[in-house]
Amino acid sequence: MKIYIFKKILPVLCALLLLLMPAVLWFCHGAPDGWKLGVQAYTFHKFSYVETLDKLQTLGLRHVEIFFGQRLGDGFGDQVMDFRMDEATCTALLAASAAKNVSISACGVVVCEDEAAWEALFRFARFMRIGLITCEPRHEHITLVEQLAEQYAIDVAIHNHPQPSGYWHPDSLMSLIEGRSSRIGVCADVGHWKREGIDPVEALKKVSGRLKSLHFKDIKAAEAGVAEQHDVIWGRGVCDVTGMLKVLRANRFDGLMSIEYEYNWEHSVPDIRQCLEAVR
Repeated sequence: MKIYIFKKILPVLCALLLLLMPAVLWFCHGAPDGWKLGVQAYTFHKFSYVETLDKLQTLGLRHVEIFFGQRLGDGFGDQVMDFRMDEATCTALLAASAAKNVSISACGVVVCEDEAAWEALFRFARFMRIGLITCEPRHEHITLVEQLAEQYAIDVAIHNHPQPSGYWHPDSLMSLIEGRSSRIGVCADVGHWKREGIDPVEALKKVSGRLKSLHFKDIKAAEAGVAEQHDVIWGRGVCDVTGMLKVLRANRFDGLMSIEYEYNWEHSVPDIRQCLEAVR
């Protein structure tokens, strides 16, 4: 009788396991492909970091890319996120993040003025156990940044702000890091590429060998007389979300995918939740 019952319920159990597998993978890895799926905290820059942690927990996300200048929030007085914070504050931030099951996986986008500032930034990242610094160094600082990346064993992802940034085009970006340490790579902001008239799908192919992270998004179509192409829910804009995801999967991307949703600032959580469906 027991064997008969087991044979009856086995197909049901297998079907249930197949249904649950995507959710299990999502919980363990952040996305079905093993990507570290999280949020660029600038998405919630109108809120404090403590409030940002609550929003990540609501969304079921476990990775955050912090940005400097954000209010820290309850328990931290009037302090803001800064790589020159004292160790006590840093330790408290790590504890607050861990309490929400969130890892500070990256920081940026950073532009430092001099060697002392770059050194302070890398010391901060090491103390905070941050594995990736997103930045746009002055060209004369690239060699210094490369040396610090090797010294501190921390990866660097160079970001592509629009012109006049020297990193706006994937070709120029790749030429500047060619021949450098494997710790130096690319943070691809696909929205900036699209606004600059660059096909994000083709750009991702060009940087795939150096791609360490993304600021992933979709944007609205350009309108005559309207300057802004603001972010939209993934799949509803002019970025080829499906095509970009195919490139990432084809190249076995396993880095940090930061959702950077720069619209509907006060009430973006429902929009972001819909974006997540595109990668589930």
